[in-house]
Amino acid sequence: MSEPAGTAAAIVAAAQRIRQHGDSAPQLARDPVNTPMINNWTEALGDADPRYPELAPPAMVQVWTMRGLHGRRPADDPLGAMTAVLDEAGYTSVVATDCDQSYARYLRPGERLSVRSRLTDVVGPKRTALGEGWFVTTVSTWSVGSGDAAEPVAEMMFRILKFRPPAPPEPPKPPAAPRAVLRPVVNRDTEFFWAGMAAGELRVWRCGECGLLRHPPGPMCPRCNATRPEYLIASGRGEVYSYVVHHHPPVPGRELPFVVALVALEEGVRVLGELRDTDPAGARVGLPVEIVFDRVDDQLTLPAWRPR
Repeated sequence: MSEPAGTAAAIVAAAQRIRQHGDSAPQLARDPVNTPMINNWTEALGDADPRYPELAPPAMVQVWTMRGLHGRRPADDPLGAMTAVLDEAGYTSVVATDCDQSYARYLRPGERLSVRSRLTDVVGPKRTALGEGWFVTTVSTWSVGSGDAAEPVAEMMFRILKFRPPAPPEPPKPPAAPRAVLRPVVNRDTEFFWAGMAAGELRVWRCGECGLLRHPPGPMCPRCNATRPEYLIASGRGEVYSYVVHHHPPVPGRELPFVVALVALEEGVRVLGELRDTDPAGARVGLPVEIVFDRVDDQLTLPAWRPR
């Protein structure tokens, strides 16, 4: 007699079936190990090891078999199968908890990897700070070659916690004052910026030694390490570099939904603020905007944007 779906006993039974299946079929990488990807990786991490790109950094092993933007897990993928069981039982949230990789040798451009995975452990239900959940552990093995000639080159233990999200809290009461806002922390590194807002000026931090512009402000120039800051009064014009439409949670002083835009100024730095005077559906990357000085009260003026 089978256990009712979603019970602890049913989850344990499903885990046992998936474990008994053993390794998944080898999944071949879309592309062989290649120099351009090695260069991108080492550049992003600032790794100047002279052995690269003649060899690939070992920690890149998972990169070569990633499925890509539209990739799908194969039917026999043990992590996907166990995730589906726990999702159906209401454990729909996930967080990674452990990852341990070991490497047998360096990889070389032109080698093409495959990966296979197996489920090794499912433990739960456990009470955690995030809520009740199950710890799921898989082991993946990467190989070069196929069949009897397959050479294992790396292995990874990966553990996640699949947990049941807590019930949403009661929605907060509307603020007593319509202009209640989350107020920024003003310190000696940022006070010039907020003083500029109050004066109707968009002030951008500038190094007094090398002239580098940066935002948000800081105590030291990241290029020359000088500690003699000045500021430039920016034009207040730019283009939307990125944006989000905020639907939840409620924010004091804001009517949902609203748009928060990261704007690339003509001067070359990026400044964050609410995008006004446009429907959220009209927001887009590249939208030309200009600054709006949103005066909250005598002590605070916030930067905002409107289309131009």
